[in-house]
Amino acid sequence: MRVLQLMSCRGWSSDAYWAARITAELERAGHSVTLVCRRGTEERVIERARQVGVQHIETLAFAGGVSPATDVSDLRGVLARLGGADVVHVHRGKEHWLAAVANRLSATPRPLVRTRHIVQPIRPHALNRWLYREATDLVVTVTEAIRRQYIAAGLAAAGQVVTLPGGVDVERFRPGLDGSQLRRSLGLGAEVPLIGLFGGFRVMKGHAVAVAAATQLCAEGRRFHLAFVGQGGMEPAIRRWVAEAGLGDRVSVSGTAASAESVMAAFDAALYVPLESDGMSRVLFEYLALGKPVVASRVGVVPEVLADDDSALLVPAGEPGPLARAVARILDDAPLRSRLGEAARRLVESRLSGARIARDLASVYAKMASAGGERRHR
Repeated sequence: MRVLQLMSCRGWSSDAYWAARITAELERAGHSVTLVCRRGTEERVIERARQVGVQHIETLAFAGGVSPATDVSDLRGVLARLGGADVVHVHRGKEHWLAAVANRLSATPRPLVRTRHIVQPIRPHALNRWLYREATDLVVTVTEAIRRQYIAAGLAAAGQVVTLPGGVDVERFRPGLDGSQLRRSLGLGAEVPLIGLFGGFRVMKGHAVAVAAATQLCAEGRRFHLAFVGQGGMEPAIRRWVAEAGLGDRVSVSGTAASAESVMAAFDAALYVPLESDGMSRVLFEYLALGKPVVASRVGVVPEVLADDDSALLVPAGEPGPLARAVARILDDAPLRSRLGEAARRLVESRLSGARIARDLASVYAKMASAGGERRHR
């Protein structure tokens, strides 16, 4: 298949990662894929896409808002690329409209696929109804909740929307990686259980809840170290919460100098405890791929792909008590840790890997491309 991926992200967001990850997996499977990124994002997006494994990257302006001169230039760029593609796959509104209009103008319109990465509802006004119901062949959502939104809003028929969660690189994130660097940097011996929370320092990620749970675990006399690893504007507040709780020797806050996989490899158990979720979580799937026992809030994709006490321990979002009890179970029960970790890896290999999503997408692409001769202007 010849696939044209259009992705206008300014930074390394979840949709940028998903587009790059799937591009790399499709290329790995032998398909010809071009990823078109926003011009000027070389350091923030393009270089990181190359690190993920993307081989063929081009750029368009993808200006924010409505910019007539730039948009017309980009439209010509998309039109020029249509002839070399069997299918066009877009990820945000800007490129979605460009591809839809290009198809309208082209003598040979291509099947158009849109991935929706966030929960925020789309307004079902007349233009969006045309964009999704008439100009788009397939919508891919990263959670079933997002899929239901489309159908309930009348933006797509049930058969026009598919859910494909996951996309993790199971070769990069795998059990048995060396995590000793983080342990050494924290001065931890092998006998101290390390609980980790990897992710941006933002309010919604649940660091305050984790601090409260850690306070309860310390009061119970449990031995552990909790590591917050990430970056973001909430770092001073998180450090203050830790200090006010008297946990300075039990909780560390650090940046992400080492690779994500080597940091997560050090965790004896991993926390995914956001207060809410916009959709999928890259970090959650990477934990699972590494075979880590996970404690996760029931938000976003979590209740759709994980089963409590099977592939993870699930807890209510924002409640320190249940979180502390779940972590205590993991600290106290080595067979449970092993069982959850093994089940997590099996789940990723069977359902949530990037290779699996790429296979499913390629199958859908092929069906749409084979019907391309019958496709009409919309």
